[in-house]
Amino acid sequence: MPAIHASRHHGLLDLADLRKRAKRLLKALNNGEAEDARAQLRLLGLTGPHYRLADTQWLLARETGFASWPKLKAHADAVAFAARHPNFTADGEATVQHWRCGNDIAHSLRTVGFNGAFHMFDDPMVMGPVPALPEDEYWPVRAAYTQQAFNLGAQDVEQRQAKQRAALAQLNADSEVVLWCEGDAYDQLFLIRVLASLPCLPRRLELIEITEVPGVERFIGIGQLAPDLLAWLWPQRRPLGPDALALAKQAWAAYTAPDPSAWAALAAQEHPSLPQLSAALARQLQELPGAKDGLSLTERLLLRILAQKGERPAGRVFAQLMMHDEPLPYLGDLMFHVLLQPLIHAPHPLLLEGSGEGWAQRPLRLTALGESVLDGQANWLDQAPPPRWVGGVVIDAEQAPWVVSERGEVWQRR
Repeated sequence: MPAIHASRHHGLLDLADLRKRAKRLLKALNNGEAEDARAQLRLLGLTGPHYRLADTQWLLARETGFASWPKLKAHADAVAFAARHPNFTADGEATVQHWRCGNDIAHSLRTVGFNGAFHMFDDPMVMGPVPALPEDEYWPVRAAYTQQAFNLGAQDVEQRQAKQRAALAQLNADSEVVLWCEGDAYDQLFLIRVLASLPCLPRRLELIEITEVPGVERFIGIGQLAPDLLAWLWPQRRPLGPDALALAKQAWAAYTAPDPSAWAALAAQEHPSLPQLSAALARQLQELPGAKDGLSLTERLLLRILAQKGERPAGRVFAQLMMHDEPLPYLGDLMFHVLLQPLIHAPHPLLLEGSGEGWAQRPLRLTALGESVLDGQANWLDQAPPPRWVGGVVIDAEQAPWVVSERGEVWQRR
């Protein structure tokens, strides 16, 4: 894979390789070759016919996501400096607890030189029942769902939950906590869940929160980044205060309520203390049945992919969804597989699944009903779909289910 394309995934720019590419491109242009690059330069106002190295460097910088070569170089230099000096702003970091909604950065943190304790909180609260219950009742509900949905053993789930509950229980006024988050619903629900669980404001409470990284074409999550980028992110953390804790408690109560009205109201507001929360709540709200077709946004997007592309293996549908169609990527591959099942195995399915060794290789195609629902000629809620949950909202087609408009308005369907 050429370095320029690799950097768009993991964020680590190879300046030396980019310089060589710029020189090769310049030579090709001045030899009457590289017509695609010539056309791009003309669109940028550089008509030629003779070009300079600065011109091809500028073009490569723009392709990598930067406005200019100097800005690309400044970013690469900052990342390299952070990598060479992992402790330059991390004094006392050994007493910090790093919290993350998965283990995707645990190894990278150690690689780059962080020594604080790492805590994983990986409950996928974007799926299944997330009811407003006391802790002793809440955790068994989540355990039952994850065991059933992901075909996990009870002992495995209990051990993972025990670690998470113990880590939450020991947080207090003397704790030093840094949370690593993105802006999607999976991460933002993790964020408000942890903050809402705090008995008081810890001595140190900081947030590293990003939605994009310069040079990364499609940012999905911190886990995709090269380890050196974590050192670059470290000085960008910011403190959280009582206003963030109060908002988190309010948002968690709204998300776990059986009535999504308060949730919808919070999604429609701006929240300076947690600025990525609104968009995440609004996106997750669209997992309620759509008022027009009864589909969640994820269901609608994957049906649309099959309508446009034709029969496709499930793995390719997932890749298309995550890399192109999903406005706020949050799903893992196994989560996607779980969400497919009701569409395939319902009494009146929307999808047909072919044969294959693994689920990702099995081809999917729309049924006639799937086409009708996608076209707005039928409503999925009228086809006896299995009940499901979004947060604290149970969706049962026979019990006046809550639906949502494209604008985020919610009401009960009669």
